[in-house]
Amino acid sequence: MASPRIVDMAQRTVLAVLFDGVQSLDVTGPVEVFAGAEKHTPGTYRIRTASLDGAAVRTSSGLTLVPDESLAAVPDPHTLLVPGGQGTRTPDPRLTDWLREHGPRAQRLVSVCTGAILLARTGLLDGLRATTHWAYCDKLSRDHPAVEVDPDPIYVRDGRVSTSAGVTSGIDLALALVEEDLGRHVALAIARHLVVFLRRPGNQAQFSAQLAAQSARREPLREVQRWISEHPDAQLSVEALAARASLSPRHFARAFQAETGITPGRYVDRVRLEHARRLLEDTSDGVEEVSRASGYGTPEAMRRAFVRALGTAPAEYRRRFRPVPAH
Repeated sequence: MASPRIVDMAQRTVLAVLFDGVQSLDVTGPVEVFAGAEKHTPGTYRIRTASLDGAAVRTSSGLTLVPDESLAAVPDPHTLLVPGGQGTRTPDPRLTDWLREHGPRAQRLVSVCTGAILLARTGLLDGLRATTHWAYCDKLSRDHPAVEVDPDPIYVRDGRVSTSAGVTSGIDLALALVEEDLGRHVALAIARHLVVFLRRPGNQAQFSAQLAAQSARREPLREVQRWISEHPDAQLSVEALAARASLSPRHFARAFQAETGITPGRYVDRVRLEHARRLLEDTSDGVEEVSRASGYGTPEAMRRAFVRALGTAPAEYRRRFRPVPAH
């Protein structure tokens, strides 16, 4: 049932750019979100796909996508969606030329994964904060120093330009845009239909603490990593962790950072934050209980950690992220 609150009933054209080597989920994920919103509230989105010559393209996984038309034939859209994929490595110069010309005309310019690299090639991200898949953030920063690359969030919005991280984060960003256009009730209905959370906050980290850090080579250090993950509420000082590894604190701290790429303290911080996030998302435990179980000790200590890392307090994080039960 449609809600009475609609921000703007004007139909918005969403154009997804296709090219050989595109990542199929970068396209289909956001398109399914906008298509779901159109079915929920008819007349709000017109979804189009286009390639340079209007010809079918082969995705990076081998699937074939048939566009609606040629890029040369489409009018400027409201929302221009630029996906990523292997085809962004050596794009057709005609594609970057088209984006350079038409990107500034779109009311919303959106990229998924390495689509941000395509936009950066055109200069459209210069002076803006942006993100991409974590594996390509260094490349984006190195090749395009005028772009302020943030490797942590799953998506970043800077004015009319929005960039998202790897593949499924395009769904999160699309849900955020639908929520902005049509309200939370519509975005929630689409999320339920797709069996995903309403939307993860954009500043949620791209990956877990265990993925963010490398796995240590030596078994004693790997055992410490496992211990931290399984006991976030334990005494996790450098001295205590060094004792578990049978090393001096100084040797342990140096070895841990050398083998994982992160200091022990930072690793502990990430594990505790991740543990607290999961409890807030998946349980009804109170904030005080979550803070103790996650090793913060007090709700205030956990609140400071959340605000510092995620820009939001635990209670607000739970409100935004925990799915609302369907009735």
